[in-house]
Amino acid sequence: MQKSKKELVINVLKKNNEGLTITEISSSVKISRNTVAVVLAELKGGNLIRIRPIGKAKLHYWQGGKK
Repeated sequence: MQKSKKELVINVLKKNNEGLTITEISSSVKISRNTVAVVLAELKGGNLIRIRPIGKAKLHYWQGGKK
């Protein structure tokens, strides 16, 4: 059974503690940047990730539970 796009993004964030940009996540899970942005917005709304702006880029970190 194939994982959902949300699960793919969550797994990548969990594996990387140093933070990832949308582009890095997108290339890692092979889905579009727009789709990744939508998933990240949903995760942010659920307080499962934190975002740290660095210049124009934003690094995304997993901070959620075991989901």
